[in-house]
Amino acid sequence: QVQLVESGGGLVQAGASLRLSCAASGRAFNAYTMGWFRQAPRKEREFVAYIGRGGETYYTDSVKGRFTISRDNAKNTVYLQMNSLRPDDTAIYYCAAALLASANSESYADWGQGTQVTVSS
Repeated sequence: QVQLVESGGGLVQAGASLRLSCAASGRAFNAYTMGWFRQAPRKEREFVAYIGRGGETYYTDSVKGRFTISRDNAKNTVYLQMNSLRPDDTAIYYCAAALLASANSESYADWGQGTQVTVSS
């Protein structure tokens, strides 16, 4: 089990950038695939990106070219750099940990509490 705490959310204008961080504690961080998900008001939670144990990455189509996921195993931290933000990126962003590389939220057993990102037009 791993405990996750997100930070870095906020209110920005369209076109701006934000970097989300997710600090992990508990069992070996580098053993996990780390994912970012988001949930907008009145919508289901959706996959954003993941980074595997070996550093491989995968993104949902709507964020490709704008968002970058990375990890620093020495700091037990995963990041989501978000550029060219749009109003439809507004959501609560969650990081999560899984033992397998997957875009399916059901593969992730451990979740953070979420951080709000609001993008104004």
